[in-house]
Amino acid sequence: MLKKVPHTYVIVFAIIILAAILTWVIPPGKYVEDTVVIDGQEQTTLTFYYEDDLPPAYEMESQVQTWQVLSALFNGFVRQSNIIVFILMIGGAFWIMNQTKAIDVGIMSFLNFARRLESNPMMQRIGVDNLIIVMIMLLFSMFGAIFGMAEETIAFVIILIPLAISKGYDSLTGVAMVFVGAMLGFAGAVLNPFTIGIAQGLADLPLFSGIEYRLFAWLVINVVGITYVLRYVNRIRRKPESSIMYKEDAYWREKDKGEAENITYYTPRMAWVVYGLVLLVLGIYSFLHPTTTLTIGASSFTLVVIPVVTAIYAVAGVLTLRRTVHFFILLLLALTIVFLIVGVMGYGWYVMEIATLFMAMGISAGMAVNKSADDIALSFLDGVKDIMSAALIVGLAGGIIVVLEHGGIIDSILYGLSRSLGQFGSVASVGVMYVIQTIINIVIPSGSAKAAITMPIMAPFSDLIGISRQAAVMAFQFGDGFTNLITPTSGVLIAVLGVARIPYQKWVRWAGPLVLILIIIGFLLLIPTVTMDLSGF
Repeated sequence: MLKKVPHTYVIVFAIIILAAILTWVIPPGKYVEDTVVIDGQEQTTLTFYYEDDLPPAYEMESQVQTWQVLSALFNGFVRQSNIIVFILMIGGAFWIMNQTKAIDVGIMSFLNFARRLESNPMMQRIGVDNLIIVMIMLLFSMFGAIFGMAEETIAFVIILIPLAISKGYDSLTGVAMVFVGAMLGFAGAVLNPFTIGIAQGLADLPLFSGIEYRLFAWLVINVVGITYVLRYVNRIRRKPESSIMYKEDAYWREKDKGEAENITYYTPRMAWVVYGLVLLVLGIYSFLHPTTTLTIGASSFTLVVIPVVTAIYAVAGVLTLRRTVHFFILLLLALTIVFLIVGVMGYGWYVMEIATLFMAMGISAGMAVNKSADDIALSFLDGVKDIMSAALIVGLAGGIIVVLEHGGIIDSILYGLSRSLGQFGSVASVGVMYVIQTIINIVIPSGSAKAAITMPIMAPFSDLIGISRQAAVMAFQFGDGFTNLITPTSGVLIAVLGVARIPYQKWVRWAGPLVLILIIIGFLLLIPTVTMDLSGF
């Protein structure tokens, strides 16, 4: 039996208390900028001083923390307010879109397309089953990488397991296609606002910068994960009885495939109105911004992006609305992702603009399915309630930094860490960061919470030991992602295994080797971030 792990709030509050205790133990100190002349040129360096040794020109107010632990939530909210509002707005907007059933329709359409491939003789010769598995895993991986799909996988597991069983595979295969695929994307997070977005924001980095190397890392992670699954399913195809779930899967073999949720396909008039309004807005933006200069790393190039996107939307909008409003909403989601990339790379958008963009998407999706203003507001509030725990934990975790700041010991901690780890070299140091993040993820599986707790410390620490903040973010990204496949504190994992009827110990037996391989791959992918001149690093 696994011992009960304390609630995340309890763990974070315990860390706040520990931080307050440290202010009584660790002497306060401060890094100050000194200007030195080297080879005739002035250079600015950081020099650490304990409070009693600070030069007269610098002042420092610190006090040991006691009752302040009780005000940590308030102060943390004030400190992280922009990130918290960002989380709430995006969570509410996605909830509105999810309630339209557009993603469900998209997934089911994809599955129907995959089934049609089975009747193609050429596809049968090249291995249609393998192709279907790869396509499904890549689809969910993209969802995980772009908007952090996690809880949504629970519903699709029920759909994919019968499909896997009907092909002669097992329930592990069904879960792998959905959950493993999404977690591979989550670990390789390319545009996930709940992990990379928060981590880079807290590290004072441009949102989604360094995307080129993270795309490469995402591809490598997916190749490794999908290869692992394909090797397994090919073995199970030859001998289904060799599956460790063969006995338990009798339930699924005897159960009818069932039918997906009954979804009505329709296109209300209001959807056409939304189409026209969005087209009008895009037309105005095309006139105001006929060209856009996109900056990717050290490179920049000017393209006619917005007018081209507007033209594509004009045509695709009509085609999707003639089928069903659900496809039109998926088009709105794709449009949102495109403008997210263009806005960040071309216009320097940050959390406010991105949250506003997703808010517009959510309202447009709600209007398109003819929801009233009250219904859209209630759906938004439901989404806010659903994501509220993540927002609260970011505020509470921000209280840790406030306590350490008021105690004047953040720089002292960084100084101690830099002296101890700085001797290891950059590769070993980023490896230590990676190990720390991986261990923390077992206790705190929430990516947003872990980013709020660790990045305010890891980002400036990376400066001191000569590692880019982008490398520190990637260490967080990998440490946050891989162990999600097996950590018993993950509510999503336990729920997925519950609906799949897979015992936890059997899942760990199957997924454990994959997690170990991915952890090693993650470390190898971190090495270039500190040894090579990568764009954005």
